[in-house]
Amino acid sequence: MSDEINQPLPSTYLAINEATIAAGFTMASEVLTCSLLRTLAATKPAAKFLELGTGTGLSTSWILDGMDQDSTLISVDNSADFLKIAQDFLGHDERLQLICSNGEQWMEQNKDQKFDYIFADTWPGKYFLLEEALQMLNTGGLYILDDMLPQPNWPDGHDQKAIKLIQDLDQRNDIVLTKQIWATGIVIAVKK
Repeated sequence: MSDEINQPLPSTYLAINEATIAAGFTMASEVLTCSLLRTLAATKPAAKFLELGTGTGLSTSWILDGMDQDSTLISVDNSADFLKIAQDFLGHDERLQLICSNGEQWMEQNKDQKFDYIFADTWPGKYFLLEEALQMLNTGGLYILDDMLPQPNWPDGHDQKAIKLIQDLDQRNDIVLTKQIWATGIVIAVKK
């Protein structure tokens, strides 16, 4: 085994990646993380998925690739420019709803919705509004984080935020938690 995924990429991945590079977006989830997102998505048939932090849609393409035809995905991002890339390449998929909104505002307006899978890849639902994100998760639902190991693009002091988030998750008794020192640092929790 190696760090190579040796799996087929989603059909739109290379085109989205090219547009991502051209747009100068440097915060995309890497391919190892995305492969895991796809595999975990396949465990949730006829499910409701939420992605907080679409970016350009690279991870979105992998989640969609793992979902069945009876599932739906809401993906939220606050950048219209980056979201347009996702719309251009993934907008034809009827299972997907792309929403341009501040994540904190969207979560507040939709706090009564429930999901079977939440990938929190931005600050709302991860570094703040954690409680609200976990309240949106159905029993048995997956809560997934990446970028929990130090990254070269982290601002000064961000490592302390990541450490505190892990400590907060470790203290909860309403989730079963796995922390993986793999890829960019993955956390997977299941709601009890």
